[in-house]
Amino acid sequence: MQQFPVIAIVIIVFVVLLLANAIRILREYERAVVFRLGRLVGRNGVRGPGLILLIPVIDKMVRVSLRTVVMDVPTQDVITQDNVSIKVNAVVYFRVIEPQKAIVGVENFLMATSQLSQTTLRSVLGQSELDDLLSQREKINHKLQQISDSNTEPWGVKVSNVEVKQIDLPQEMQRAMAKQAEAERERRSKVIAAEGEFQASQRLADAARILADQPSALTLRYLQTLREIATENNSTTIFPVPIDLLKPFLNSGKDKTGS
Repeated sequence: MQQFPVIAIVIIVFVVLLLANAIRILREYERAVVFRLGRLVGRNGVRGPGLILLIPVIDKMVRVSLRTVVMDVPTQDVITQDNVSIKVNAVVYFRVIEPQKAIVGVENFLMATSQLSQTTLRSVLGQSELDDLLSQREKINHKLQQISDSNTEPWGVKVSNVEVKQIDLPQEMQRAMAKQAEAERERRSKVIAAEGEFQASQRLADAARILADQPSALTLRYLQTLREIATENNSTTIFPVPIDLLKPFLNSGKDKTGS
C-alpha cells in the first residue's frame, strides 16, 4: 500500500513528460520540419502553425522561422577593376520560403547565406570601377541581390535585398577626389561667369543697334542719365547740350525772320 502512491507519481510524471514531448505549439511565423525515424513525414515534412502532435522518441522536429532576417556582411577588402583598394560592408535581407529545403538542402542556411554574401560582394565589386561604385550604387545592389538569390534558391532561401552600407577609401584617394571636386566646382564657376559675360555683351550689342537706329532713343537715354546724376550728386554739373535738342528752336527763329 505504501508503494502505490510512489508508482502513481512515477506514472503521472511519465505521462506528463510524454505529453510534453508529444505536443508542440508553433507561432504564426514558425514552421516545423518533422522527421520520423530519419525520414520526412508526408510529402514535405512541414507542419504548423498552431498545435502539432509528435510521436515521442520516434518523431524529431526542427523549428524554422519564416521572418525576414537582417544580416550584416562583415567588412571586406576589395580591389576594384581600376586597382583601388577599398573596404566595403553590406547588409542582406532574406527569409526562408521552403523550410524543408533550408533544413535538408544545406547544413546551416544562416552560415551558408552569410558566406555566400561575402564572396558575392567581393566578386561583384572587384569587377566594377570605383566611379561606378560611388555613382551607381542602386545598380550594384540590384546585381548583388540577383546573384545571391539565384545561389540560395536551392536552399529554399529568398534574398529580397542587398544594400552596400559603406565604402571606405584610402586617405590618398580621398584627397585626390577632394581636389577633383574642387577643380570641378572652379570650372563650373568660370563657365557660369563666362556665360554671364557673353549674355551681357549680347544685350549690350542689341541695345547699341537699337540706339543707332533710333537717334531719339539715344537722346532720351542721355536725358535719363543726366537726371540720375542730378539726383545722386548735389553739385553743379556742366554738360554739353546736343544740337538736336536746339533744332526746333532754331527752325522757329528762322521762320520768324523770313516772315
